[in-house]
Amino acid sequence: MEPYYAGVLSIVPPIIAVALALLTKEVFSSLIIGILTGTLIYSIGSGADFVVVKTIEAAFATAANKVDFNIVMFCSLLGALVYVISMAGGSRAYGQWAATKIKSRRSALLSTSALGAFIFIDDYFNCLTVGTVMRPVTDQHKVSRAKLAYIIDATAAPICIIAPISSWAAAVGSNLKDTGVFESEIQAFISTVPWNFYALLSLIMVVLVAVCNFDFGPMKKAEEAALKGDNNKVESKDVDENFDVIAQGGVLDMIIPIVALIISAIFSLLYHGGYYGSDPAYHTLGAAFGNTSAGPALVLASFISLIVAFAMFVGRRLLTLKDFMQGVLKGVQAMIPANMILVLAWTISGVCRDLLQTPLFISSLVEQDAGLAGNLLPAIIFVIAGFLSFSTGTAWGTFGILIPIVVTVAQAIDPTSSLTIITLSATLAGSVFGDHCSPISDTTILSSAGSGCVHIEHVSTQLPYAVTCAFSAFAGYVVAGFTSSLLLSFVTAVIVLVVSIYTLHIRYSKKEASLANS
Repeated sequence: MEPYYAGVLSIVPPIIAVALALLTKEVFSSLIIGILTGTLIYSIGSGADFVVVKTIEAAFATAANKVDFNIVMFCSLLGALVYVISMAGGSRAYGQWAATKIKSRRSALLSTSALGAFIFIDDYFNCLTVGTVMRPVTDQHKVSRAKLAYIIDATAAPICIIAPISSWAAAVGSNLKDTGVFESEIQAFISTVPWNFYALLSLIMVVLVAVCNFDFGPMKKAEEAALKGDNNKVESKDVDENFDVIAQGGVLDMIIPIVALIISAIFSLLYHGGYYGSDPAYHTLGAAFGNTSAGPALVLASFISLIVAFAMFVGRRLLTLKDFMQGVLKGVQAMIPANMILVLAWTISGVCRDLLQTPLFISSLVEQDAGLAGNLLPAIIFVIAGFLSFSTGTAWGTFGILIPIVVTVAQAIDPTSSLTIITLSATLAGSVFGDHCSPISDTTILSSAGSGCVHIEHVSTQLPYAVTCAFSAFAGYVVAGFTSSLLLSFVTAVIVLVVSIYTLHIRYSKKEASLANS
């Protein structure tokens, strides 16, 4: 299908989808309406003869083109792995063991944060693995599924975007190479890390929330409900309700398959990146990760880990072959809602990007601001990148659109200063912000799935936290644009963050107390 430039109308579909999701608390119908709104705009704008028919056809054609089957398979296989581990008794044994080591909610939250920071290779892998491992522990200490989902999401993309060896670093590096400005793409990427205020502030905020219990907004309500035993989670039958007998597995029955998954993922990413191939150009870790394809690599890794689980559970007769295969099917079924949301999110993103040319509209806005003084450029680019990433649900797509533009603009304003690196960092930070809080972002969806949290609750509870970090990062970029001082701008951003969190926490607590006394 030929694209149609819809201008400002190209951002209408995601706005409608997000607004409806927040109002109705129902994400499937909201995404479908957003998709059909976009294809209707496309049909009318492109002069289709049969508008209604073209609207529906365009929706299904876009869905077929945008679905990443590898990611769907990865999610499904990981769901199967989680389910058979539970059947074998591994999750229960791990939860009982962890209860003897992690004795407080604070320790549970910090342990979850640490694991999220440790798994920096890929955000998809991070979202589902951390949720699988830590969900029994956080449930034991009555941590809300919404808080678990927030910690997973806030330590997925933000940690990947500051890790030199990750799928995200590879994506950024490929876009930096295309600009032809930087002698070393990896060195340029590393230079952006200290200036990536949103990613750094997100990690700081996770620690502050975990240690100081600075909750506010819908998250505070979710935490209070969890403490009372009302933990809002995805409605699904527990393993015990589907099978008469759960095997008496041990802690290793959970740890070994997960470790196998992690090790397989690393080697599989290197394999698909050409590390073991005949081309010496990819015989380094950085080059291999830069050339890898995450989807096929993660499918291979999850299948290998499922084979390891099969050998452990069926080989030791913890489970029969029939029960194991039933568990695999049940696990795949449990991931259907998450996979459906992913498909719809990819579709609405494709409608905006491919049919209505949202990136072209946003690019025109950036190019119109090319004459702005360099002092405000980082802050403005941060906002634009955040808006584009939020609207399309993709940080990687935002990188590809904005990096060539902002590098050119910054070089034109002052090629001798640090403005290029600061503005590039603001682009990456804004892209992560939009991806972090967008309800149609794949990492947001997978964080909900990994934690077992209702998707729209995850979106609504983490949004105030993400916006607070974004506001603080914006303040830091304003200072950075005028001073080019990393220390001064970062300290400003941290101060704004801490003051904002404390103020919101106190204000919300007073409001609750006032309502309770009235």
